[in-house]
Amino acid sequence: MTSYVGAIDQGTTSTRFIIFDETGEPVAAHQREHAQILPQAGYVEHDAREIWRNTCEVVEAVLAKARLSARDLAAVGVANQRETTLLWDKATGAPLHNAIVWMDARTDALVQRFAQEGGLDRLRAKTGLPLSTYFSALKLVWLFENIPGARERARRGEVLFGTIDSWLIWNLTGLHVTDATNASRTQLMNLTTLDWDDEILRLYDIPRGCLPAIRASSEFYGLCRGPLEGAPLAGALGDQHAALLGQACVNPGDAKNTYGTGCFLLMNTGETPHFSKNGLLTTLAYKLGDAKPAYALEGSVAVAGALIQWLRDNLGLIESSSEVEALARSVEDNGDVYFVPAFSGLFAPRWRPDARGIIAGLTRFSAKGHIARAALEAAAFQSREVLAAMAQDAGGPVSTLRVDGGMAANDLLMQFQADLLDAPVLRPHSLETTALGAAYAAGLAVGVFGGEAEIAANWRYAHRFDPYMPNDRRKSLISAWEKAVERSLGWKPS
Repeated sequence: MTSYVGAIDQGTTSTRFIIFDETGEPVAAHQREHAQILPQAGYVEHDAREIWRNTCEVVEAVLAKARLSARDLAAVGVANQRETTLLWDKATGAPLHNAIVWMDARTDALVQRFAQEGGLDRLRAKTGLPLSTYFSALKLVWLFENIPGARERARRGEVLFGTIDSWLIWNLTGLHVTDATNASRTQLMNLTTLDWDDEILRLYDIPRGCLPAIRASSEFYGLCRGPLEGAPLAGALGDQHAALLGQACVNPGDAKNTYGTGCFLLMNTGETPHFSKNGLLTTLAYKLGDAKPAYALEGSVAVAGALIQWLRDNLGLIESSSEVEALARSVEDNGDVYFVPAFSGLFAPRWRPDARGIIAGLTRFSAKGHIARAALEAAAFQSREVLAAMAQDAGGPVSTLRVDGGMAANDLLMQFQADLLDAPVLRPHSLETTALGAAYAAGLAVGVFGGEAEIAANWRYAHRFDPYMPNDRRKSLISAWEKAVERSLGWKPS
């Protein structure tokens, strides 16, 4: 009898539900976008209630497609956009506000306030993370300082905090929990103890009682209700950690890049946290049941696929994101046009919140094809910078890069990435590695999958992109990109 595992993949722009069989092959899938709420420059919000409604809708649609009931699923896992932050009423379940999305930059003044003593790296030894607008802790501080009575209600146990995994799990099971990978992205969890750090909680004045319990990434959480009534919820990971597992990066040195709303490069570093000297983050890779946790180095690029969405929605340059490759191929090269999409500053390895987006190198010759190509190439240029930092930290270059995410289907981009890296890029048989990683975590907890070795054996690539760009051309492109980045710095209004 075939075993099935379901996976909720709740991302920055959409929510998917996918059912996989015991070999990791997808059986049925459905996806629905949610609104991007942009109340002012630098602010990005989501309606958490819309996300929950969409989750219910995609689950029901997939079960119908597969002709299965929720009780036919051996387990369900959740993957989620990680640092997106929410407070909700414990009694009613109503959110107190729109969720503050990971790329939101409203906490810049708080970064400066808390960096006055000890600098941006004052918490890095405990959390692996610098002070930044990126992580959940300062978003939570902002909420406590801007929603009247929120902190006091949290002290009384009336208000709960969570990232989107916690919000979904609470709606699905009634449990207020998170997994260790998501907890590691709040800047409130100690990487060594895998528990909330009391000293950091005092620094930020965050009541411990509003925080979810931290659980392993793969373990039985509880039985679901609602659209997944009766299915065991048995896995949860932040989306990039799920993709790392879905890409079978289970050995130290294995690396992947997910080309989604942003780009997220993770390298498995094994059972010991490895602290970067080159602007990368130290994060939990995953924790499978009672096994020792695995750690990773990470470099995050804020804007990748979001730039293609911006070309569609803000400029009307394309009608759908799928058109961008054809438009980019309409020109021979980028025409010396470079697009630095620093809409919310630059993340790893530069960490420059003062940067803003620019298009450099425009002439009368420049056409929309050049802009489209420059937008695609921006993801590759930014990823190359992160991988260069990883190579310095690891003491050697990454030999191959495993890729996934929506933009990884773009052959032009993948070839350009291989050329910039001067290393092969491997695109797997299935690009749904985030959902697959959540399914693996849930399936491991209930015995559908036998272990990391079985996961590694399942992985195979469908396409290999080998570099062929001449070295002098590569150096010229990188030099011009770095010049464009320098022009983007210092643009943030005072």
